[in-house]
Amino acid sequence: MKPFFSIVVPCCDVEQYVRESLDSVLNQGFADWECVIGVETSKDRTEEVVREYAARDGRFKVFTGPRSGSCSASRNTGVDVATGEYVIFLDGDDTIAEGALQRLHDRIAGRPGADIYQCAMLAINEMTGERELRDNFVEGSPEEMTGVRATLEIDRLWAGKFCPMLQLSVFRREFLVAHGLKCVYGLRRQDSEFTPRALYFAKKVVPLHEPFYVYRIRENSVSTEAKGRGHFLRDWAVITKSLLAFHAKVSHEEGFDARVVPCWIRQWLPPLFFYWFNARTVKSVPRSWRVETLQVLFADGFGDFDELLARANFAKRTAGRVVAMFVRHPSMRWLAELCFKFYFFLIRIKSGEGPSFCKAVPDGSKAKGVS
Repeated sequence: MKPFFSIVVPCCDVEQYVRESLDSVLNQGFADWECVIGVETSKDRTEEVVREYAARDGRFKVFTGPRSGSCSASRNTGVDVATGEYVIFLDGDDTIAEGALQRLHDRIAGRPGADIYQCAMLAINEMTGERELRDNFVEGSPEEMTGVRATLEIDRLWAGKFCPMLQLSVFRREFLVAHGLKCVYGLRRQDSEFTPRALYFAKKVVPLHEPFYVYRIRENSVSTEAKGRGHFLRDWAVITKSLLAFHAKVSHEEGFDARVVPCWIRQWLPPLFFYWFNARTVKSVPRSWRVETLQVLFADGFGDFDELLARANFAKRTAGRVVAMFVRHPSMRWLAELCFKFYFFLIRIKSGEGPSFCKAVPDGSKAKGVS
């Protein structure tokens, strides 16, 4: 009989944290789970620690792989290996809240049949001591909705800015398999590329609001190490390229719901403009590197980009043409940077602060179900 939950845990160089992570699974009162652990070649004793748990409890299953610098390969293989009805992604340096699996089971049983149950998480920044409760939906949001409706709701609440982390969601495994939903291999920011696609395909999304996941923000993690200019811009080039291709594909399919397009435009185009052309980037990142990473994005031409851009407003269409000018015409790159200087000046004049999906949690306090 297949387990109710498959918990997929990518691990690499997390010896210091992985016992706490796996103990948070082992100590759950709810027992109907398997934990599928992908260990990439590590510089520490991560694999030895993980195999200790597998030897003690057969619900822990271990597979290994070469070091890739990303969670993608382990997550993808983990879903393939998993046999449970629902998939939870747990990083090897994070934890599941005490009693969370029982609460999740009960909430799922109360609203069965969803492709995605989106929860909340407590994010703890070890470097600053800050604690945030992250939730893409607010109390009063629809109790269940299609993935397209969820995309619209998120866009309405956060004006194109939301938390796309995979760890916020519990996925029905058959849903992931049926739509071939995989993380891009080697990508350090899989969530921003994966989540919009998953939401689009979901027939039913149920927000649960309750935090079940404790996310550790620390030095030397995959995500924090990816913030160097090389990793960051290249990752975003790969993300944007993939999402533009996704829009180009699904927008021509029968039954495409075009209501998502303005949301995708607000989520996908501003990062392209900002990350490559804001004043700080222009000053600190060599133009040659910005050109090189944009050439990754446009390696197959501008067709997918132009297709989404054609549906944008005048300001974004103009900014998109400036991006194309920057890539195509070396002698005009200075002018493109000057145009974006003016573009961001106008944005600052018009902009206002919207709500935040992150709510501060005072030191010493506890979010419901999270310690």
